[in-house]
Amino acid sequence: MPRRRPFAVLTFLLAAPVLAQQPTSQPAAAAIEAFLAEHRVPGLSCAITIGGRSYLERGFGLADVENDVPATPQTVYRLASISKPITAVLAMQLAERGELDLDEDVHHIVPAWPAQPWPVTTRQLLAHLGGVRHYRGEAESTVPYATQTAALGRFAADPLLHEPGTKHLYSTYGFNLVAAVVEARTGAPFARLVQERIAGPCAAPTLQADDSRRLIHGRAQGYVLVDGELQNSALMDSSYKLGGGGLCASAPDLLRFALALQDGRLVRAETLAAMWSPQQTRAGEVLDYGLGFGLARHAGRREVSHSGAQARVSTLLYLLPEQGIVVVLLCNLERVRLLPLARRLGEIVLEGQK
Repeated sequence: MPRRRPFAVLTFLLAAPVLAQQPTSQPAAAAIEAFLAEHRVPGLSCAITIGGRSYLERGFGLADVENDVPATPQTVYRLASISKPITAVLAMQLAERGELDLDEDVHHIVPAWPAQPWPVTTRQLLAHLGGVRHYRGEAESTVPYATQTAALGRFAADPLLHEPGTKHLYSTYGFNLVAAVVEARTGAPFARLVQERIAGPCAAPTLQADDSRRLIHGRAQGYVLVDGELQNSALMDSSYKLGGGGLCASAPDLLRFALALQDGRLVRAETLAAMWSPQQTRAGEVLDYGLGFGLARHAGRREVSHSGAQARVSTLLYLLPEQGIVVVLLCNLERVRLLPLARRLGEIVLEGQK
C-alpha cells in the first residue's frame, strides 16, 4: 500500500498573508482552519474587508496537492457561477449607455438564438425567468469556443421549459445567452470585455477567462472526494460558458470587483439598487434573486451573494451591504457549501468591531 500523506498536513499548512491583518483576525483564521479540517478541503484562499479596510487576506492549505504548492492570496481559482454577477454588470453597463434594451427579445439581438414561442428578454435571463434550460446531465465540454455566440449550439435548439416570466428556474445557459447578447451589442469577444470593462476599472488583473490552454500564473488545481479519497477533478474547457461559469480570479481581485461595484466604479448607484432588488414572476411571486445576484435575510441582516460549484472548485462571494462587509472564499474542492462559513466569518468580523 502506498503511504498516504496525513490530511492534517494539507489542511493546516498556511501561506503567509501578503497584507498585514488586523490583530482581531485570528478568530476568523481559526474558524477557517476548523472548517477546512471538517470538510477535508485541500486549499482555500480568502479575502475579507469591513468598511473598505482589509480584515483578512490569506491562503490556507495547498493549491496543488501533488506538487506541495501552498495556497496564497494570489492563487487563482475558477469562479464558477460567480461569473454570473460579472456578466450581469456588463449587461447593465450597456443598458446604462442606451446600447441595450433589457426588455427586447434576444432573438432580435442574437440571430443565432432561434425565435421562440414567446419573447425572451435579457432582463428575464438575468433573473433566471427566461425558461432556458440548465444542465441536464450532459458531459462537460472539452472543446474550445472562440465566442459565447459560437457556444450557443450546446442548447439553442432545445425548447424553452416554460413561458418566460412565469417561473424561476436557475440556468447557467441563460447567462451564456446574456454573454452572447453582450458580444452582439459590442462586437467584441466576451473575454476581452471582461478584461477591459471589469478587470481594468477594478484593478483586478487576475479576473479573466479561465482558459485551460493558456498559462495562468498561480492557478490552483482542483479536487473531488470519491468514496472518501481525494482525486483530481474531471477535465473541462469552460470557454463554452464564460458568461455563466467560465471566469477565474484570485480572492483579492474578486473582492476588488465587489468594492468597485459598491463604490460606483462599474455601474451607477440606481443600477446597482435595481440589481440588488428581488425580481418577481408575472404572478407576483417574489424571488430571492435580483439581476445576477442572490438575495436573502439572515439574523436580521440583508445578504447579497453568489456561490459557485463546478469541476475543481467551490466558491462564494458574500456581502453584508449595510455592515460594509465583503467575504470572498475560493476553495479547490468540489461540493463544499461555503455559506455557513461566510456567515460565521461575518459574525466574527462584527464582534471584533465592538
